[in-house]
Amino acid sequence: MLIIDSDKCTACGVCESSCAFGAISVQADCAVVNESCTLCGACVENCPEQALRIETAAKRVQADLGEYAGIMVFAEYRHGKIAPVSYELLGIGRKLADQRGVKLSAVLPGGLVSDLAQSLIAAGADIVLLAEHPLLEQFREDFYAKVLESAIRKRKPEVVLAGATAIGRSVVPYVATAINAGLTADCTRLEIREEDGMLLQTRPAFGGNIMATIECPQTRPQMATVRPKVMAPAEPDATRTGEVIFLQLPTELLQSRVEVLETVVNTEDQVNIQEFETLVAGGRGLDSAKGFALIRDLAAELGGAVAASRAAVDAGWIPYPHQVGQTGKTVSPKLYVACGISGAVQHAVGMQSAEIVVAINRDKDAPIFDIATYGVVGDLYEVVPRLIQRLQEIKK
Repeated sequence: MLIIDSDKCTACGVCESSCAFGAISVQADCAVVNESCTLCGACVENCPEQALRIETAAKRVQADLGEYAGIMVFAEYRHGKIAPVSYELLGIGRKLADQRGVKLSAVLPGGLVSDLAQSLIAAGADIVLLAEHPLLEQFREDFYAKVLESAIRKRKPEVVLAGATAIGRSVVPYVATAINAGLTADCTRLEIREEDGMLLQTRPAFGGNIMATIECPQTRPQMATVRPKVMAPAEPDATRTGEVIFLQLPTELLQSRVEVLETVVNTEDQVNIQEFETLVAGGRGLDSAKGFALIRDLAAELGGAVAASRAAVDAGWIPYPHQVGQTGKTVSPKLYVACGISGAVQHAVGMQSAEIVVAINRDKDAPIFDIATYGVVGDLYEVVPRLIQRLQEIKK
């Protein structure tokens, strides 16, 4: 935390002017810090009176680090099937496990889930830990968290991975707190450092303006949630064999403080842009909601779906389910056509794994051209109609 020594502070204002986050203000005769402080240290370095300092809590070093081995994936079960992100986690989990020379396990809680175990083995799991019980058919945060916590305490994996979904973001922080482990959220890249086997977890930081690589050297397991569609699932191998273990679920483990009254599926907007191989996205450069009519026409000709940047969604031109980026969805289509999108890092994080990126923008210096496979500098209202016309001619 940032400490301000009121006896030394002269209210000169240097700290206030040097703070990039507006976290310090001079009030009366002393500087005051608010919740926007990121502990970057700029104010400490610039204070002429040395009236500011940063104090950190003592690091907890876990004594039994050597007892932890293996990679564990939290397999997400909902509406009677396994969520696609679970297979993506098994894909990267398999690579990490092979690098470390350890087993890859998957924890699967649910109502009747034993028939799903083989699909997890085919996707790369060596061991499937089934938590099967009627009370687990409907998702309840405390049930699922206690099941995962129990599996971690018994199996002692060195790495635990989960999807950065509504369920994963609810369960995994609960577990990390319970076992006092480090957790990195919304990772877009995972790799093992060869010299010491440390898990390097990369995620967007500071509003998506930089990519930070995080490690947890003092505690185990190393826990991370991974955004859907960032990692590629392995090609399923139906000939793979593995071990299926039914977890014991004592009565105290199935005591919940939550009662599920009803489960309702949203039917307002069923578009799932993560499932399409072709996406045509519109951004601020469309200038108005009317521009999405053109985007829809191009998407129809390509057999794809419509996506959008945050700027277009915030402007009310298109609903949120179409949003791509750090605060939207992560997609990995074969073709991504970006129309009037500048390509800021917040958007790029959500679509950078697309196989082919076509950018159409009138600003030749737009960052989108740095990641585009093909770029067209021009007015999208001239380029897109001609592109649609050409596609129609080819089809004829």
